[in-house]
Order: sequence, then C-alpha cells, then structure tokens
Amino acid sequence: MSQGKRLAQGGRIDRGQPLSFTFNGKRYQGYAGDSLSSALLANGIDVVGRSFKYSRPRGLVAAGAEEPNAILQLGSREETQVPNIRATQQALYEGLVARSSNGWPNVDSDIMGVLGKFAGKLMPPGFYNKTFMYPASMWMSYEKVIRKAAGLGRAPTATDPDRYDLVNRHCDVLVVGAGPAGLAAALSAARSGARVIVADEQEAFGGSLLDCRETLDGRPAMAWVEAALGELRGCEEVLLLPRATVNGYHDQNFLTIHERRTDHLGEAAPAGQVRQRLHRVRAGRVVLACGAHERPLVYANNDVPGNLLAGAVSCYLRRYGVAAGQRLLLSTNNDYAYRTALDWLDAGLEVVAVADARPDPHGTWVEAVRARGVNVLGGSAVIEARGGKCVEAGMVAAIDVAGHRVLSAGQWLDCDLIATSGGYSPVVHLASHLGGRPLWRDDIQGFVPGDSVGIQRRVCAGAVHGVFSLGDVLADGFEAGARAAADVGFMAPPASVPVTSRVIEEPLLGLFLVPHHKPVSQAPKQFVDLQNDVTAAAIELACREGFEAIEHVKRYTAMGFGTDQGKLGNINGMAIAARVQGKRIAEVGTTMFRPNYTPVSFGAVAGRHCGELFEPVRTTALHAWHERNGALFEDVGQWKRPWYYPRQGEDMHAAVARECRAVREAVGLLDATTLGKIDIQGADAREFLNRVYTNAWTRLDVGKARYGLMCKEDGMVFDDGVTACLADNHFLMTTTTGGAARVLEWLELYHQTEWPELKVYFTSVTDHWATMTLSGPNSRKLLGELTDLDLGREAFPFMSWKEGEVAGVPARVFRISFTGELSYEINVQADYALAVWKRLLEIGSQYGLTPYGTETMHLLRAEKGFIIVGQDTDATVTPFDLNMGWAVGKSKPFSWIGWRGMNREDCVREGRKQLVGLKPLDPREVLPEGAQLVDDPGHPLPVPMVGHVTSSYMSATLGHGFAMALVKNGLARIGEKVYAPLENGRCIVAEIVGSVFYDPQGERQNLE
Repeated sequence: MSQGKRLAQGGRIDRGQPLSFTFNGKRYQGYAGDSLSSALLANGIDVVGRSFKYSRPRGLVAAGAEEPNAILQLGSREETQVPNIRATQQALYEGLVARSSNGWPNVDSDIMGVLGKFAGKLMPPGFYNKTFMYPASMWMSYEKVIRKAAGLGRAPTATDPDRYDLVNRHCDVLVVGAGPAGLAAALSAARSGARVIVADEQEAFGGSLLDCRETLDGRPAMAWVEAALGELRGCEEVLLLPRATVNGYHDQNFLTIHERRTDHLGEAAPAGQVRQRLHRVRAGRVVLACGAHERPLVYANNDVPGNLLAGAVSCYLRRYGVAAGQRLLLSTNNDYAYRTALDWLDAGLEVVAVADARPDPHGTWVEAVRARGVNVLGGSAVIEARGGKCVEAGMVAAIDVAGHRVLSAGQWLDCDLIATSGGYSPVVHLASHLGGRPLWRDDIQGFVPGDSVGIQRRVCAGAVHGVFSLGDVLADGFEAGARAAADVGFMAPPASVPVTSRVIEEPLLGLFLVPHHKPVSQAPKQFVDLQNDVTAAAIELACREGFEAIEHVKRYTAMGFGTDQGKLGNINGMAIAARVQGKRIAEVGTTMFRPNYTPVSFGAVAGRHCGELFEPVRTTALHAWHERNGALFEDVGQWKRPWYYPRQGEDMHAAVARECRAVREAVGLLDATTLGKIDIQGADAREFLNRVYTNAWTRLDVGKARYGLMCKEDGMVFDDGVTACLADNHFLMTTTTGGAARVLEWLELYHQTEWPELKVYFTSVTDHWATMTLSGPNSRKLLGELTDLDLGREAFPFMSWKEGEVAGVPARVFRISFTGELSYEINVQADYALAVWKRLLEIGSQYGLTPYGTETMHLLRAEKGFIIVGQDTDATVTPFDLNMGWAVGKSKPFSWIGWRGMNREDCVREGRKQLVGLKPLDPREVLPEGAQLVDDPGHPLPVPMVGHVTSSYMSATLGHGFAMALVKNGLARIGEKVYAPLENGRCIVAEIVGSVFYDPQGERQNLE
C-alpha cells in the first residue's frame, strides 16, 4: 500500500509499526504516531468531504482543532459509530474505519455538487428562510433533505459498548495548554509546591514545539520538552492530561475537561477501561496558555483541496513526515509563514514563490528564504486558486491592501499546494465563556482576552494574549505560572529561561480579504467560513440587507456556527463586515463564544450516569409476585407499577373491564406502595402544613386524614394527596408517585430558606411502608376476617385511620378511597408486605378478590371525577379551574403558598379553562387523550381551540365512553356540545357534562 506523499525520513512517527485503516471503503496504511488526517494526506487523499451548502469538494486545511473540512464518521459496526470526528484530532489505530460524512453516491462524485455549481448563486444568505417557509406543511420534508445534504453525520442506533466516567478534582493551578508557555507555567507552579493540573488537547505535550525548527539552549526544542515533562512527572502534586480538551470555563473557576482516554487505541475501549472521562475541576487559579490559531487568507477559490494553512504544511512535514504536495506556492502577510518555506526547502521540495502582501519584507526568516533562491514577491498575494479536486495553479498579483484593489494583471503559477498565513488569532474562547469581551490589538491584528476582574481568576501566557516570539513566550509562561501560584499562596523559585536564537521580525500587515480583479459579488467564491460555506460576498450582502451587529451577521450567514466555532473564519468575517460598514474592527467586536470549545460526546457528559445509574428502577416489595402472576408494567416516575393483569386471551381492554367489574361488584386489591410518603414531625408541623396546602389543617384531629392541594407560587396546582394526623405534632403526608421527590425538595426549600424558624422535620418513608388497597363493596367483609379492628361505618368513618394488626402484622389502616368504593388502605412494614398480600388473596377468594393495576385505577378514579396531577393539570390550572374551590382555605391567617398567585387578574378572569366531563354522543366513541376541542369544526383555518381532553376511557360500568377535559368557561357550558376533529378527518361530537360520572352523591364509599 503506497504512501505517495510520505517522506523517506523524518517525523515523530514509528515507521516500524505500520497500521492499516479504511477510508470510504478502501484500505490504506499509515504508521503509529499518525493522526488520521496525516495518514489520509500521506496516501494522497485530496478530497475528504463535501461542503455544507454547495457540496464543493473539500480537503484538509489545518492540523488541529481548527480544521473545518475533515469532519468524518468513524466506526466499523453500528454500535461503534461516532459522528463528526475531526481527522486532525483522531489518532490512527489498527483497523480504523472512517467515512466522509456527506457526498452521494460518493465524496468524489457528489450529485449535489452539480446543483451547488450551477445553482450556487440562487442560495444567498437566508436562502433557507426565504425559500422553505412555504407551504409550512412541507417543512418536515424539506428538513430531511436539508439534513441529508448538510452532512451532519449519523448517530448510532445500537447501544454504545463503551463506558464513560467523570471525576471531580480540585487544584491550585490549572494550566490550559502544554505548548511552550503552558509547560513553562506548569514548571513554575509545580516548583512552588502547588497542586497543578496540565491539560492539552493534542496526543502529545509540546504544542508548537512538536514541529518547531528553532532551538532552545542550542538543542532541538523537543529535548527541552522531554526534560520539562520528566520533571513534571516526578512531582507528586502534578497531574498531566494529554488528549484532554478544556471545553468550558464556568462560574467560580469551575472548568470541564474532556479527556479522550482510549480513543487512540481502537474503536472500542479495551476491557476494564473507560473510553472518555469528564473532569470537573475547581481551580484556585487558571493559566490560559491556549496559544493562537493561524488565520487563512481569503481569496478566490480558496476552498479547492490543496489550499492549506502554512503552519499545517509545516506540521504535517515535520511532525508526520508528510509533504502535502511537491510544488509549494506561499502567500502571507507576516514573517512566521517563511518558516514553512524553509521547512519545505529542507525536505528537498520546490517553493514556486512567496507572495508577501507587505511591500518590502526583510525579517530574518524572509532573508533566509531569499538566500535559498526563492522568488519573494513583495506587495503581492495569491488572488485566486485554480483546480477542481486539487490545486493546479495560483494567480499571483500585486495588490493595494489599503485601497482593496489589484494593481497588476497577475500571473498563473503552476503548483499543487498553496499555503497561506494571514496572521494569528489568539484562542480567546475560554476567556469569553463567562461573558468577558475580547479586546482588539492593532499591533497583532487580533483579539486578546479582556479584563478578567470579577469574572475569572486567571492569568494568560504566550500567544493567547499576543506574545508570539518563542523566547518571549517561554519567559511569559514562567512568569504566569509563578504569578498564579503566588495568588493562591505558593512561592515559585526564580526560573531559568532557555536561550533562543535571535530573530528579527517585522510587523504583519492586516489583510483579511485579498482583492480580486472583479468585485466581491462577482468574483469566484472567496470563502470565509469553510465549514458553513460562508463567503465574503455573503457577509457583504448581509450588511447591505441591514444586518450590522456582528451577532446578527453570524446568524444570518451562519458564520462561526459550525463545530469549529469560528476558529478560522471569524476574524476575517468580522473584518469584512467592518470594512463594508466603514467601521474599525474593534467597533464591530466579536461574536460570543460559549462552551463547548470542541464537541463533547454524550457519553462523556453522562459518564456512568446512564441506565439504572441515571434513572434507577424502583420496585415494590410485591414486584416478584406481580411478575409471577403475569402483570404487565408501566413506568410511573422511577417505579415499575402493575399496569394490568391479563388472563389468557385477554387484551388490555378486556382485562381492565374485568378488573373494573371486580372492584365495582366485589372487591379489588391494588399495590399502592409507590405513593410518596413523607413523615412530618415537630412543634410547628401544623403551621407548616397550613402554609404549604391550600386548605386548613389547624383543627385536624389525631386519627383523622384530609385531602389537600399544593400550589406553586403562581397559584397553579403542582401536587395533591392525603395527609393523616398521627399525633398532635406528627403527620404522614402522601404525594403522587412521580411527585414525591420534588415535593420533599420543595418542603425542604421553603423550610430552609423562607421559614427556618419553624420547628419541623421531614423524612421520606416511601420505601419503609408497603401499601395495599382493598376497594369494593366486599372490602369490609374481607378485611374483617384478618383484623380485630372495628371496621363499622360509625367506628371507622371515612377519612380516618386506625392502628392495629392485619394478618398478624402491625399495620396502619386508612379509610380512604380513590375509586369511589368502600376502601381501606393497609400500610405495613415493607418486609411483611408479601405475607399480608398472600393472606389477603387466600381469604379474599371467597369474596371475589381480584388484583387490579394502574389502568383500572385510572379509569375508576376518572368515573368519580378525581384528578391526576400532571394529567388533568398542566401547570396552568388553579384549584378553582378544577372546580375544587372547596379545598381552598380563604380565611387562613398566614398567606399560604399560591394564594396571591391564584388571585392575580389573569387567574380570575372569564374564559379560563375549567375541568369538566365529556360524554360522546355516540356511546361507542372514545375521545383521544390530548384531542383539541373546537366549537365549529368548519371554521376556516386556523380553527380557534376551546380546550383539550385530559383523560378518556371506555367504561363498562357506565356503558359508554367518557372523558375529562379542560374547556374555556367549561363550568358555565354544561349541556353544550364541543367537537374533536381527528387526524383522519373524522370529528367526534361530545356533550359537556359534570366531571363526576359515577355515584355523584358518594354513597358507595359509605356502604354499611
């Protein structure tokens, strides 16, 4: 397998360890130490993807996190699929399988490319918004086509085989970046005795020194790097994290680090190892040594494969031993790019010419290139590239930067590689995550981090704040590390800064858009943001259309929207917008940078908090019995609750009808353990209940229970339940199954923040007690066989409780009903639940005892008009909307939670939705839950909605379908009709009735 662009020697790769990989179905070879991008380049792969909008062929541009084009799909199996991986940040491993994210039928012959070529001018900024808005009904179809064309990658449909985790850390100094500034800072901080973490996104520490041609103390730069790492590894208080990107800088010096622990070893983590780890770090001080990204020049057809950053060309050459071409044409506005020409010449390759936008450059590196016989063209630039799927030539012409015009006819120079450098953009992203605004510096033609006072406790070092010369960078790093350590109480000894070669540098010349013979709107496309296909013409058009604020320009054109977060294109784009508007770049400013700096996998975010560790599965003490007896389950909160118990040949409707008949005619048994139970004690327990419930609790006697509603501050119902008085200062509160945790949290919140003076204590006892509900006309007879309690109607009235024994087990028995039938809730310690349950079933057989599930419970309660919070409420209804004003204590002395909220003007106006019942005119119809209700189904679109169905069932007891609904002014519309149009064109007509369908007088719950 040929690696046609691999040099015979050189690079930091292991040529003794070849690695095979597959790209777009073809097998290739690279070496250990390669990145995927360097291996692709070595094998002569020019086209790695297609562009977002125009489907133009795209090749590699950069060598790091700023790469906009080589965004690939990895994985050989469905479960190992990973979308949107930068080839520049993925280490090569044996058997790696990668594919381009877009291009049909393949990346080399993309049909969409034809459309982009001939219809590109019909797709200006805002094209999607202007074109695909009508008809609105077609948007879902448009979206599928747009997504397929956009190459957004594909998420796996199978379960991820890997594990991920997270770690919480504290340190005195966190150093972000392990280039020369970062390593120097880390050495200073470590020598002070501080706890230090060093994180760098690359596979190896060293940053720019990994492919540096300069020397330190007369030796290769990497010798100093190895010595520095050796010292740091020997410090017990230092943690080194390669392949670890600091992705977010949050409040209180809290930072997140995404570490790719085994991504370089294979498509799945080795046994016993995690794939990725998220470090959550609280740092005393942060040293930002993030470096800077080289800016490309913007010129016509600058997206043709073979247009690379000058620094990337050197990186591939020196670090990986890969020459991106044979004949290099270099275009620059600064001295640093000349190092690339020298690297190229040292490799025995040809430099066609160097076009420098400065009229007469004379720096050390400039003269070194001239001395090698290279033609340096001052006051010139590459104004256009030529080629299809690879560069064939570049046009060089004299330019007037200040006047933004071309001064000569230009000449085409044959080449197969164009390298450009437009200066360096400090990586200000992390410094901006908390809202800090970068500051523009004319001397470096770039933004640097702004003032961090009151926002971030950080120190900047090196290129991130405009220091570029290697000697100055090292000195700055040592000083920053010592200052950060001193800020947290550690003193670093004086540092010895390595000696670097003396280099004379000349200032760069600001050049953000290379002029062309034609106006920007007519010239071949000049790409600013390669990832999102944003051109200079698009930015100019956006400004002409009135989008002047840079954030608006960003959103209208999509500049900086991609996964590269504008790392390459933003400064050029801002400068173009400034020129069009006649402003200085400092006046235009930057867009906001937000976490994450680079994409983070969902696996790393979740860590081990997935499956049962994310959403624990809770089961009652009777769960095994339910399973053995054929129950089907539904998830309610975190609980598995028996849904219904089908017998052979029964579907859900038949099973539920049978269970309902048993409860209405004989007796049913429900596992109600999952109801939330909160034990409340203290001298001020009654007062606290008065403040959190809508009704009064002052006079509730021991042995009695009361139903209550809870409202949030806005007066809207958020939970309900029954609370029993166990002793004068002791209560047992029940909540909805799914609401138990949030209610307890809410009680604690108010106690700790609003009423800390109240003596009251809360304990969750949901798991302590198992609850079994007997419901039906035979429930008293059945329970009487197993207890010595007096169950007579007078001795044990409704809404009371007693303590005694059931089946020989101590129990609390509550006379409460959620079905409307004579009911008893038996509470025993959870360990005794199964024995009591079995005994009830044994004795209950003579009374027709039938276990029933939640579906039956829901139907029975709906027949009685009892609400389920979260189903019949939706955070917009007050107790009065539910026709439950009887549960509101209007004369309580303390303004309880929700009272003021529910008395706001909007909450007492006419036309609010109110809970009512619905009875379809056709008794066979069942209204779909969620169905919208209208008064006139023939009304032209849009049809005014008057309400919606909250609960709906077919009742065997009633002999017809029925529903509960929230309807505007519903309580005043009893007897009127509403309509429920369905998707299939049918319309169900229903009569508005009261919400209580069964036993409206409540006689059955008080049977003798």
